[in-house]
Amino acid sequence: MKAPSFLDDAQIERLSDLLDQRAVPFKGFNLEALDGYLSALVVSPGDIPPEEWQPAVWGTPPRWADAAEREQVEALLQGHWNMASQRVRFGEAEAEHPDELDVGRDWAFGFFRAVELRETDWEKWLDEEDWIDEIFVRLDQLASGEVLGEDPEAPGTPVSYRERLEIIAGLPGMLADLHHHRIDALTPREPIRKSATPDRNDPCPCGSGRKYKKCCGA
Repeated sequence: MKAPSFLDDAQIERLSDLLDQRAVPFKGFNLEALDGYLSALVVSPGDIPPEEWQPAVWGTPPRWADAAEREQVEALLQGHWNMASQRVRFGEAEAEHPDELDVGRDWAFGFFRAVELRETDWEKWLDEEDWIDEIFVRLDQLASGEVLGEDPEAPGTPVSYRERLEIIAGLPGMLADLHHHRIDALTPREPIRKSATPDRNDPCPCGSGRKYKKCCGA
C-alpha cells in the first residue's frame, strides 16, 4: 500500500485509535507524542530509516492480523511522516490541542524520543548553535512542566497553561528554522582553493615584468 502524502480526518482518527489500542498500553505513543516524534525526525541532523524509528512508536511490537494489515498501518505512519515533513517546509501548524493543563507534554516527549536516535549529532548542533539550545529549553518546559532558574538545585517554576500555548504557537517557526538549518548542514560545499603563491624568482603575476620578490612579494 502506497503511503498517502497527507492523512484525511478518517485516516488520522484510524491512526489515533490504533495508537490508543496497540501502542499506549505498551508504553508507546499516542497521536500527540507521535506528532512530536515525527517532527523531530524530519529535522534531524541525519536521515533515519523507517525500520529504525517505527519500533519505538509501539513500545512492544504488535502482532498484526496479516501482512496486508501491517502494510496498511505502516502506510498510515509514513503518511503522517509526510505531513510532518511538509509542515516544517512551509511553517504550517497542524494539530489542534485540547484544553488541558499539560497540553504539549506528550508532543515534547515524542520529540525528545526521536532526538535520542541521533543524540550525538544533535549534541553537536546544540554546541554550535545557541538558538537550537533555546528551542530545546522551551520544549523541555513543555515536557517537564517547569521553568528552571539559575540554581539547578532549586525547584522550578510551574509552566502555566498560557505559557504552554505560547510555546505551542511558536512550534511551526521553530521547526521551520530547524528544517532550514538541516538543509544547510547537509548541503555539500566546495572547498575554498587559494591560488598558488609564485616562487620568489618567478615573474610577478600582476604583469609588471619584475620578479615576484621585487614586486608584489616584497
